[in-house]
Amino acid sequence: MTTYSLRLAASALLCVGFLTAQSVDDTQLKQVIIFSRHSVRSPVADNSLLNTFSAKPFPNFGGGAPGLLTSNGTALATIMGGYYRLWLTKEGLLTGNDASDANFVYFRANVIERTIATARALASGLLPTVGIDIISYPPQTSDPLFDPVDAGVARLDQQKAIAAVKGRLGGNAQSLASAYASEYALARSVLFGYPAGQTPQPAAPADRVDVTTIPIDVTAGSLGSPVTLGGLSAVGAAIDPFIMEYADGMPASDVGWGQLTAGGITQTERLYNLSIDLGYRTPYLAGVQGSNVTSHVVRSMVQAATGDALKGALGNPSTKLIVLVASDVNQSGLAALFQLNWLLPGYQPNFCAPGGAIVFELRQSQSTGEYIVRAFYVAQTLDQLRNQTALTLDAPPASAPVFIPGCSVRNATFDCPLGEFVSVAKRAIDPLSADRTD
Repeated sequence: MTTYSLRLAASALLCVGFLTAQSVDDTQLKQVIIFSRHSVRSPVADNSLLNTFSAKPFPNFGGGAPGLLTSNGTALATIMGGYYRLWLTKEGLLTGNDASDANFVYFRANVIERTIATARALASGLLPTVGIDIISYPPQTSDPLFDPVDAGVARLDQQKAIAAVKGRLGGNAQSLASAYASEYALARSVLFGYPAGQTPQPAAPADRVDVTTIPIDVTAGSLGSPVTLGGLSAVGAAIDPFIMEYADGMPASDVGWGQLTAGGITQTERLYNLSIDLGYRTPYLAGVQGSNVTSHVVRSMVQAATGDALKGALGNPSTKLIVLVASDVNQSGLAALFQLNWLLPGYQPNFCAPGGAIVFELRQSQSTGEYIVRAFYVAQTLDQLRNQTALTLDAPPASAPVFIPGCSVRNATFDCPLGEFVSVAKRAIDPLSADRTD
């Protein structure tokens, strides 16, 4: 983010003038960047492992390898793509002519199957009569946009990562077990059928592991995770299937073995969300893992505003829609870098729902010519997922405007002048964790 061309672009944009809140919105949508999580998938952990964490076998998502997008997940992503089509056509960014609109769309997905399949489904809902090329790195390789450490773009100091997370916990990670005692009790009761209030809790059967009793600690990560959180990581793996069971439309008797409603799922997700927050929203880790994708996102918006090709930008100066599909950990890294926070009904704060997206709008004021950025988070509700609810402009997914610290102004949509947005990004991005573009 330190190249001469970008500095010039940012300066020019800043000189347009600071945006003031207006009662009438005279802005026109110029570009949208959708950073989406994959839709509903089977558990990432194999059932042979999960079944050691519970008294009863976990339900089967239909076979195949762990972590695959389900058929319902494909349908749900297609529905979401159809909603984006309605919204962007109404806004005038798309024309409704798929063949023409396809020339202005850029899709990119991480290398894993569920993200590529989600991108394809989103594209089929967005532009149903044409095929869209999904940019993706070959299998068994690392896309620097989404896996900058494995791709060699960023370097993770493992000891600093451990210290950074421990520093958020007062050096006592195990204290989380008491701070989240009610969530731990609920998880234990679902996994082993114990009454949540029973004290002391019975031991797990001899051939099972009660993950809620595993000590919480911060150690070096594995399998792509920057840190491992001991028992908290294990609990996260054990409860992760619950939201997917509900969202995939499984019979109520199979959702937490009949013990969880949507409200109960939301409560257990506090533990999963906590592990994501510590592992990916901790500032040092967000800088390492989120800087590169953030750099490319910001450059893409500057390119669209100036009309000049910019190295490191995605698409070309005429690209109107950029869709990036990855995982909740990727979304969390970018969100933490900008200090973005959101809350949707039925979800925990900052929860990255299946198929949910961080959306950046680039708009231009028709009266001043100024470019502004708006951010919001959008996702199908749990019941919209479970019921495969059709989405329309009158019955949309849940969404919430997101305040961008350091540049959003005091209006209902939290408008952020593009020049200020670039400046905020430059301060947040770790230049050693982003592609060199100079």
